[in-house]
This record gives sequence, C-alpha cells and structure tokens, in this order.
Amino acid sequence: MTPFLAWCLTIGQFLLVSAMALGALRLMRGPSAQDRILALDNVYISGMLLIQVFGLTFGTKAYFEAALLIAIFGFVSSTAMAKFLLRGEVIE
Repeated sequence: MTPFLAWCLTIGQFLLVSAMALGALRLMRGPSAQDRILALDNVYISGMLLIQVFGLTFGTKAYFEAALLIAIFGFVSSTAMAKFLLRGEVIE
C-alpha cells in the first residue's frame, strides 16, 4: 500500500466516523419520525462504508461480507419502518 493510499484511507475513516456521529445526533434530536428514519439510514450506510474502508485497509474480504449483511438488514429495516409510518402496521 502506498503512503498516499494509507493517508486517504485514514482521512476517509475520520470523515465516516464524523458522519456517523452527526447522524446519531440527528437520530436523537430529530423533530419527526421521518427525520429519525433518515438519520438511521445515514448511520447504517456510513457504518457499512466504514467497514468497507477497514476491508481496504487490512486487505481482507471478510469485511466486505459484513458490510453486505449490514446493507441488507438496513434496507429491510428502513422499508419496514417506512411502511409502519405510512400504514400503521408492518404485516398486513
């Protein structure tokens, strides 16, 4: 790994952690449920990307599988929460 790539990955990790922190702040202080769902989407997408950056840093494929699981569970949970807010029930 080149020093420039290592530097870029470190900066990327810092920016993703700060995005997760700001998303968590919005998740706690959101004025409506829709804002909280969007903040939760931001947190899980930033977490997924952070795990992928860790995979690039350490050079292993196991992190990418974990990121794929986070993406699947995040999408399903966001869809379920949106349906719950829209109709008041998840399963009809």
